[in-house]
Amino acid sequence: MRRLAVLALPVAALALLAAGLAQGSRTAPALTGPCAKGNLKLVHDGALTIGTDNPAFPPWFDGVEKKGSTFKTSNPYSGKGYESAVAYAVASQLGFKRSQVTWTPVAFLRSFAPGNKPFDFYLAQVSFKPIRAKAVSFSSSYYFVNQAVVGLKGTKITKVKSVAGLKPFTFGVPLGTTSYDYVVRYIKPNSQPKVYDTLNDAVTALKNKQIDGLVVDFPSTGYITAVQVPNSTVVGRLPSKTNEHFGMVFQKGNPLVACVNKALAALTKNGTLKKYERQYLAGSGPLLK
Repeated sequence: MRRLAVLALPVAALALLAAGLAQGSRTAPALTGPCAKGNLKLVHDGALTIGTDNPAFPPWFDGVEKKGSTFKTSNPYSGKGYESAVAYAVASQLGFKRSQVTWTPVAFLRSFAPGNKPFDFYLAQVSFKPIRAKAVSFSSSYYFVNQAVVGLKGTKITKVKSVAGLKPFTFGVPLGTTSYDYVVRYIKPNSQPKVYDTLNDAVTALKNKQIDGLVVDFPSTGYITAVQVPNSTVVGRLPSKTNEHFGMVFQKGNPLVACVNKALAALTKNGTLKKYERQYLAGSGPLLK
């Protein structure tokens, strides 16, 4: 019966259906059963509350700050930028309309600290780490990570071609990030990296020449070099030494994580995540050996 019904559709309708499916989650059916919207354990009934850091930086979020918005630099509600687009695609899979999605600002380090969470899930480039998973639950990966080094144009560090060549330089990293782990474990510089409370602080340190290089996830280097520190450049991408990946963060034990994992699996299978990655995170830089 279903097959005959589909065949009976006008050609134009079939074309529209195929186009919609090609776009990914916007027309994909919502999850059912325990993962149906009405069965989900939510912070606020009937609404999906998503947390992220503030400021919300490109390319993870749209680069236009909305006047009067709580969020600075970018607007998570735009649906633009990799993490905003992925979040709305997941919301659609869970049966939520855009009007039923609310964003709340939560500091990066608070997202995976012990305690009750004011969000259903959180995403702000939080890498999975076993020690973090003791206090919160993580979704499966929505992005696999490469770290990279940013330096000021014309400085000695920009001439480096290998990881070994980075040892003489002083690095800056944001507090509590995997960038710090990478520096101390794999670069092993002659001096301890300088740790800053926020990415903004670390960027300012680079701008003021307090550090030689800033280590961050590679997609973030585009906004840093183009907007925040225009006289900077990507020294190079760092070799991937681990299976580092970003996951969404949940209250420990929240059954919602299983439903979000189903949504992410569907978005991976239908090509939506790859499409958004090409759209928002495209870029290249030399790979340090």
